[in-house]
Amino acid sequence: MAQRRTLLGAVAALACPMLLPRAALAAWPDRPIRVIVPFAAGGNTDVVTRTITQAMAESVGRGFVIENRAGGAGSLGAEMAARAQPDGHTLLAGSGGSLTANPVLQNNLPYNTERDFAPIGLVARVPIGLVVAPGVAARNWPDFLALAKATPGQLNIATPAVGSTAHFALELLNNDTGARLTHVPYRGGGSMVADLLAGNFDGALLELTTALPLHQEGKARILAVAAAQRVPQIPNVATFIEGGATGFTSTSFTGLLAPRGTPTEVVTALHMALLGALAAPAVAQRLVTLGCTPATPEEASPAGLAAYLKAELEKYRQAAALAGLKPQ
Repeated sequence: MAQRRTLLGAVAALACPMLLPRAALAAWPDRPIRVIVPFAAGGNTDVVTRTITQAMAESVGRGFVIENRAGGAGSLGAEMAARAQPDGHTLLAGSGGSLTANPVLQNNLPYNTERDFAPIGLVARVPIGLVVAPGVAARNWPDFLALAKATPGQLNIATPAVGSTAHFALELLNNDTGARLTHVPYRGGGSMVADLLAGNFDGALLELTTALPLHQEGKARILAVAAAQRVPQIPNVATFIEGGATGFTSTSFTGLLAPRGTPTEVVTALHMALLGALAAPAVAQRLVTLGCTPATPEEASPAGLAAYLKAELEKYRQAAALAGLKPQ
């Protein structure tokens, strides 16, 4: 409730005519706004983007058209957005793959996260959770860590892919705790979940959007969440930090960005619309139901998203060094 009041206050402040010169926006938008999602439809980034832009449309005065452009681990769609005309009619739904993993793992990337985009604001974060197979006896992270240390290198943890947010999280977790968990990379999450439920490995690091239904339906157990605080969807599940992994957090995210050079007044208007959408109870509830943590007013701002991206890039570089991953 306190966060919603803060959001509403921020929206009211932005509505001040001095901060939002309407004359400069007279010709914008003159057509629907295209939002490039650099992944296939139905994934976390896609669903979150559709949720927030639908709520933003009334404030902006035009509809948003989602364009899914998968390829290159998100780099194809991100390049399209970076090269688009900076007139406020093309946006990018940015995430870890396109904005923070690719700059670390791909040589000759045709865009620069910090140089080629104008941040609008963070939309939501999704914590990573440690999910274990039904046959694993450990009931919490300290028990699992003790088992890992007693059998070094023998516990297998799957992630959706090499270089994924979950993979980087695993490398940092091993470094911070000495767990020596063995990485089992997949190519996508579908077959990985089936193998988890079959007990083909000991556990997996998954976005909460994927892990939550498995936990709620009793098919698998979430032992810990890589968030600063417990998430409201599973209040009885502790964080890694509570289990002794000091400061350990890992989240995927969705943020809205425009091509660099987009007029400041347009970015401000989009920022205002984003804050208004996040303050809507139905939108916040939908995001929470999906397993997301809606952005705070500070995060849902151009400066907030810029700072968030800078910190994530540094974290990814550190994890890549630990894993011995080099750009290819």
